[in-house]
Amino acid sequence: MKSSELRPHDDAGSSCVGCPHADRLLSAGHCKPGDICVRAKGGRQIDRFLRLHPGSATDYLGDPFWERRAIAARYAPLDAVKPLIRDRDEVVRRVVATRLSPDDLLPLRRDPDREVRIAVAQRLPQDALPAMIADEDYMVRVTVARRLAHGKLPRLFADPEREVRKAIARRLPAFALGKLLADPDPEVRCIVAERALPDDAVRLLADPDWRVRYAAVQRAPREAAYALHDDQDSEVRLAARQRSEREPP
Repeated sequence: MKSSELRPHDDAGSSCVGCPHADRLLSAGHCKPGDICVRAKGGRQIDRFLRLHPGSATDYLGDPFWERRAIAARYAPLDAVKPLIRDRDEVVRRVVATRLSPDDLLPLRRDPDREVRIAVAQRLPQDALPAMIADEDYMVRVTVARRLAHGKLPRLFADPEREVRKAIARRLPAFALGKLLADPDPEVRCIVAERALPDDAVRLLADPDWRVRYAAVQRAPREAAYALHDDQDSEVRLAARQRSEREPP
């Protein structure tokens, strides 16, 4: 996702004229125009410079060029990075979201950029995650579902996005999967069938989707799975018969 900030032309380019590092670093071979240069237009050159000279990163946190600020935010001391939580560029704020302590991330929960909010959801303390359950972006909610405490997951059962419910189905304890047996999406029910307790798997042996029945055959009691020997789908029939061969009466 591109930054919303207008990317200004970097008039300085990679020229050493007027560079505050030229006298000290260039002469000592610690920077190199076109390769290791904080004044370059390319992020790789800037990163190489600040990786070698992290003590200079603070000097570039207010730079007009968004990429220079973002790279400087990777190397500057944490206290100096905190004010960038309100930076005008989302790329900079994404870097900030990976650096701040989890307790300092709360103001970014409602950031306008989804990638920032995803980074926040990956790192927030668990007790602060419920505030992001209703995020407008489904990938933020997927990230929340992957980390939310088990006891809070039922709040996402009715989420309109299949990927969110799939994440829940993968995390819920098997005994709690019953609420998702009738999920409207077969991909969710398939995950449920792969993890369900035997009695719940029986209920999925009559599912209209063959993938769900196929998974349920592996989990249901052998006697119940026997009923699918004549299933309309050849893959399900084969799975049921193989199950009977592996587990004879």
